[in-house]
Amino acid sequence: MTRSLFVVGAALTLAWTATAAAANAAVSAPAETPLIAREALFGNPVKVSGQISPNGKWLSWMAPVNGVMNVWVAPVDKPEAARPVTDAKDRPIPLYSWASNSEQILFVKDNGGDENYHFYGVNVQGGAPRDYTPFDKVAVQLIATSMKHPDEVLVGINNRDPRWHDVHRLNLRTGALKLVMKGDGIGEFEADEDLRLRLAFKPNAAGGTDYHAIHNGVVAEKPLLTTGLEDTTTRSLGFSADGRTLYWLDTRNRDTAAVFAEDTTTGQRTLLAEDARADLGATLRHPQTGKVQAYAVNYLTTEWHFLDKKLKADFDWLRQQFGPSEIHVNSRTQADDKWVLVVDPVVKPATAYLYDRTAKRLTEMYTARPALQGAPLVPMHPVEIKARDGLTLPSYLSLPQAADANGDGKADRAVPLVLFVHGGPWARDTHGFHSYHQWLANRGYAVLSVNFRASTGFGKKFLNAGNKQWGLAMHNDLLDAVEWAVKQGVTTQDKVAIMGGSYGGYAALAGVTFTPTTFACAVDIVGPSNLETLLGTIPPYWEAGKKQMYSRMGDPTTDEGKAILRAASPLYKADQIVRPLLIGQGANDPRVKQAESDQIVDAMKAKNIPVTYVLYPDEGHGFRKPENRIGFNAVAESFLGQCLGGRVEPLGATQRASTAKVMQGAEHVPGLKDALAKQP
Repeated sequence: MTRSLFVVGAALTLAWTATAAAANAAVSAPAETPLIAREALFGNPVKVSGQISPNGKWLSWMAPVNGVMNVWVAPVDKPEAARPVTDAKDRPIPLYSWASNSEQILFVKDNGGDENYHFYGVNVQGGAPRDYTPFDKVAVQLIATSMKHPDEVLVGINNRDPRWHDVHRLNLRTGALKLVMKGDGIGEFEADEDLRLRLAFKPNAAGGTDYHAIHNGVVAEKPLLTTGLEDTTTRSLGFSADGRTLYWLDTRNRDTAAVFAEDTTTGQRTLLAEDARADLGATLRHPQTGKVQAYAVNYLTTEWHFLDKKLKADFDWLRQQFGPSEIHVNSRTQADDKWVLVVDPVVKPATAYLYDRTAKRLTEMYTARPALQGAPLVPMHPVEIKARDGLTLPSYLSLPQAADANGDGKADRAVPLVLFVHGGPWARDTHGFHSYHQWLANRGYAVLSVNFRASTGFGKKFLNAGNKQWGLAMHNDLLDAVEWAVKQGVTTQDKVAIMGGSYGGYAALAGVTFTPTTFACAVDIVGPSNLETLLGTIPPYWEAGKKQMYSRMGDPTTDEGKAILRAASPLYKADQIVRPLLIGQGANDPRVKQAESDQIVDAMKAKNIPVTYVLYPDEGHGFRKPENRIGFNAVAESFLGQCLGGRVEPLGATQRASTAKVMQGAEHVPGLKDALAKQP
């Protein structure tokens, strides 16, 4: 499975004053449109990630404790009695879930963004969290949970060999770990409800995966299914509770991924669902039987289709209550009588509800960001853009209120545009509330996010059209999207910035190096500048996906591959940069290491090319701490304001609150030098 670099981004860069006067003359949102505070968009939510315990007795969510996001638990009938059960003091808990026994919260936590995740558990009745994997430099994986064995889970631990995860059976009550199988050469495992390993996924020389059956702890020599690079979207979706059915997402002999059910005794397959527009992905499965009940088609928006009539009736009723909103089922009880839903209307902050299926009753749990209630949020409009070779690029456009008075997605007049590029690149943009879209639109910019070729979710032809096209056709897709926006009257050619994180950061660097005068300025956050060193420093536990990355990007072990990677690396065209550039980087980033930003900054300094470079010593691949996230976006906002002329909320004390170290070019961002001078 190809690893994604990162998905969200923002970045900071310099702004040259040569065009500042003209940029500041650009029309921005009118005064009657209230300015949305960055804190409301990028600070900690009040509550988020709501779940219900399998036995239906407890509710949980994440909320701040002394400014750090932790897990809280409350009796289902007394949410006001909630109390925190985790004690993170420095960085937010990134992910949690309920144990099948409904007595423990399970979660992972790293150190400073290094992604060496330990696996923890804490009893909801009280007590300190327990580190189940107290090993140095490990990245633990949760492989399987089970209702049949509620006090046990399977975890993968790479403490023996950092490249591969050995499977252990963990007793959540005692903390005992028992080795089940060594993971040498195996990228992933699939287990059934009895916590028996049934499938081993082995990367193959073709850049695909060989799926081997496991019988009585022995991996079969001959694979039961093999894919090449073309069909890497193919994967297992897990077993039914009785182990008699194995569900698959499969692209073999077709373009878009369809859902199949395989009889594990006979091997016979049944097609359950397909859609010519997009890969199927998310499914809803019965919490007791594991049977697929519904599936989502996410082309431009999420469309749920149902195999279970009762589930369809629930969704029909919910749609009547909420109208045209994105509805997400966060969790379900084992009895399937209660759900936790999150409803996203896009133009209002998302709200979580407890849904009683039997009584057809909705109880509001919380609104994630109540400060956005009544704020001038704008719609996100799905659009289809044609690339120069005819490929259709599913994309999303947000317009400031001043440029789209009736909210129909058609620009009333041209305004500056920010092309916001997703990370991955093997990921995708989706429809829904997007804090960066709302922030930038509120500042007076049109915002366009493009699913360029290589994005996932739109079929294997679309995915594979991006193979070895970094800086080439993938970049051309972004240029074609900008041209579309100009022709549609959304913006003008000279008022476009490019911004993004991870691959989006790379795209920003490519924008100002490969096409140096196309963009007015660029914001790169944790973006790689040198693809050779990027691939040479990927984490060791990505070993299973290494061949696939080489096949999709260029093989650094061959002369041909090195040439491809070098040609696609912005570093070697740093001397071509003539537009303002802002770079943000986490010092502990294990995916795109600090050296990626250091290299291009050094190359620019050697040529006396101005750049602004902000480093965060306590961050990894992206900015998890709200004070750092707000601080960097404050710098980016001031930078974009000088470059494009949009509205700017003053920097204020944002830099003093963050851990930012401006390594280069503070003088190029209005107000930044003074803000730094006020730091203690």
